[in-house]
Amino acid sequence: MSDVYATISQADEAVQHQLADVLELRAADRQQRAMLEEYLRDLPLPPGARALEIGCGTGAVARVLAGRPEVGEVTGIDPSPVFIERARRLAAGRPKLSFLVGDGRDLPFDDGCFDAVVCHTVLSHVPGPERVLAEAARVAAAGGWLAAFDGDYATTTVATSTSDPLQACAQATMEAVVHDRFLVRRLPALVRQAGWTVARVRSHGYLETEAPGYMLTIVDRGADRLAAEGRLGKAAADALKEEARRRAAGGAFFGHIAYASLIARRTA
Repeated sequence: MSDVYATISQADEAVQHQLADVLELRAADRQQRAMLEEYLRDLPLPPGARALEIGCGTGAVARVLAGRPEVGEVTGIDPSPVFIERARRLAAGRPKLSFLVGDGRDLPFDDGCFDAVVCHTVLSHVPGPERVLAEAARVAAAGGWLAAFDGDYATTTVATSTSDPLQACAQATMEAVVHDRFLVRRLPALVRQAGWTVARVRSHGYLETEAPGYMLTIVDRGADRLAAEGRLGKAAADALKEEARRRAAGGAFFGHIAYASLIARRTA
């Protein structure tokens, strides 16, 4: 199964609109927002900073960046025209923000024109993430900064025991929506190879027990995929969804994903 985000510009337009909704729902999640704000506090920026977000999606992170008083302008780039159209609409009336369609592996910018580059849950979806990091280094000014944040998606779990059938749903979803579930574990080495100096690496965690929302969508998408691929009958897939909701109603649900953030500097 392939990661839909890895070829998002080729996806059906209706699928892109659905995923745009998912990106905005995730951005509104309090835990996701807290992780974003925590690692952005590690990102030092000069007055009037010019920032680039690679793989900006609907612009949720770019909007947060633009709210920082030291930021002069934020540019977001993403291969999905649907995402970019949504980003522009949501940023209407905010002059610090601009968005364009493009590939992070081949940026249409001059060398050294940004003070900071941000990659938020992007690199794990990109075939060839080292090319994104090299391009980020090229467009970063001397002394400029990189902030990268991604999921350690191999840790995604909804299991409460070693043989929990719900885990098959989490596994199927991650197979379908993440190109490289182990990317974040190699991230410091990849960043250094691209010419950056790593300043800080942090661990973060996303946990849902009571009133789960996002982790239930992981169960649902995985169950649907297992059924669509014939690996599970529809009745069994529906039963897994119902089991997840039974646990949630009874206070027995557990869902967790580990994340990591990295801050690096362009010293050369």
